[in-house]
Amino acid sequence: MVATASQTNLAGLPRRMVQDGIISEEQLQEATEAARNAKQSLIAYLVTEELAEARAIAVAASHEFGVPLLDLDAIEIDLDVVRAVDQKLINKHRVLPLVKRGQRIFLGISDPTNLQAIDDIKFATSLRIDPVVVEQDKLEERITKAIEAVDTSMSGLDDDDFDLENLDIAGENDEKEEDHRDDVEDAPVVRFVNKVLLDAIKRGASDVHFEPYEKIFRVRTRLDGVLSEVATPPVILANKVCARLKVMSRMDIAERRVPQDGRIKMRLSKNRAIDFRVNTCPTLFGEKIVLRILDPSSAKLGIEMLGYEDHQRELYEKHLAKPYGMILVTGPTGSGKTVSLYTGLNILNTEDRNISTAEDPAEINLPGINQVNVNPKVGLTFASALKAFLRQDPDVIMVGEIRDLETAEIAIKAAQTGHLVLSTLHTNDAPKTLTRMVDMGVKPYAIATSISLIIAQRLARRLCDICKEVRDIPREALEKEGFVAKELDSGLTIFGPKGCKACNGGYKGRLGIFQVMEVSETMGRIIMEGGNAMQIADQAAKEGVIDLRRAGLNKVKDGVTSLEEINRVTIE
Repeated sequence: MVATASQTNLAGLPRRMVQDGIISEEQLQEATEAARNAKQSLIAYLVTEELAEARAIAVAASHEFGVPLLDLDAIEIDLDVVRAVDQKLINKHRVLPLVKRGQRIFLGISDPTNLQAIDDIKFATSLRIDPVVVEQDKLEERITKAIEAVDTSMSGLDDDDFDLENLDIAGENDEKEEDHRDDVEDAPVVRFVNKVLLDAIKRGASDVHFEPYEKIFRVRTRLDGVLSEVATPPVILANKVCARLKVMSRMDIAERRVPQDGRIKMRLSKNRAIDFRVNTCPTLFGEKIVLRILDPSSAKLGIEMLGYEDHQRELYEKHLAKPYGMILVTGPTGSGKTVSLYTGLNILNTEDRNISTAEDPAEINLPGINQVNVNPKVGLTFASALKAFLRQDPDVIMVGEIRDLETAEIAIKAAQTGHLVLSTLHTNDAPKTLTRMVDMGVKPYAIATSISLIIAQRLARRLCDICKEVRDIPREALEKEGFVAKELDSGLTIFGPKGCKACNGGYKGRLGIFQVMEVSETMGRIIMEGGNAMQIADQAAKEGVIDLRRAGLNKVKDGVTSLEEINRVTIE
């Protein structure tokens, strides 16, 4: 009997593939040579060139070597396990850590004969490696997604992952920071500043304060809306830290008498960059510097993540879909107005729309949107930017803030002439926004015919899901807070903060509390007849609009925040 070529020349997985009819022997030999020349694995070459199906190869490999077969579509990749393996090893061997069980890592691999990958990861992690056969095409897709997710995840940041003295930092004009090194920078100060900024990013802080006093120098961060002290470096370092921050943000380090504004871009990885808006203010004992952390990913959270109740979200989306009209977002500084606006802009940001924004300054950069920083010193005000936008064939216009009559009138005319306009105002609730516009000098008729939706909002701290505890509050006290008898009779459970290692004093993250008011014909009539905010509020209540206090109590009822927190951010 004469042996076939496949039996004499092939072994292992190639022989199995030929025997199973996945590929012919001649094709396989040609592919082996081509893969070697392309410096690719044979399996990767076969799948990429569509010479064999990834699924069939994975089944053959599983049978040949007795290694379990897994469909990657059936599981969620654990990013903590991916982080446990050096990204260089994952890219080098094109394998993916899937799950960790005790001292074992299950490793997704398309070729079980790749013993070098198993040995390298075993040596790097000091863990036992159990290979699992997966399909080559799905493996490549999951590797890319997993690495991107690790790169863009805040929780994946670790001081050991960065050279704290040489982070990739650029200022306002995106020039490399190294081009501006100065003798005010020494290694300990550079390392300290970079570590403070990284720690603030990791903890999810919104602001960092560097504050010099006569005998102390303290650093505070604002986390979930509350300031807390994080460091008290020696007061002698105050000037050096200030100079370092001013160099990073391209300010004049010799000018200490007037406030200055700047910007820092810190690149954490190939796919992750964080911007800081920087402001200095001269005080008695030096310059106080405050950095606002601007995270572009916050604009892409999705409207469902902001905290809107279902009917409120539907109203917002309904008015975003309209071709014209004005949507106003109102609330105090730090209440999340910018994120609400940018979430709306992100929904509108499609190829068929021309979107322009005028801001002071632009906090979040969104590709596809034309963003302008107003600069009153050179005559570029909100009003002049708006006038320019109207000559640029706009579909959607966003004005950072309506501060004066001229800006208000131009924005209203734009809303009346076929453009969708989004903007903010500083008022306490939605009804007061309409009367505030009248107080600014806008004609009541113009307000009634242009403003279509007003969103008033606050940010409240979210209770930690791990440690929140039930609070026993007397019925009378709950009635005074605003809960109605029907709610109390249904067995209302109130939760409060406790505190654990996973949270910040019983709270973790924030959620929005919203009053979403559609401007009805009746409200427009009240405005035109010279009505006040109380009359508008009464009409809004008749139309089913809940106020901020009621919206907050609904969040307490849902168990996502505490009564103390709602009392802090809303007025009874």
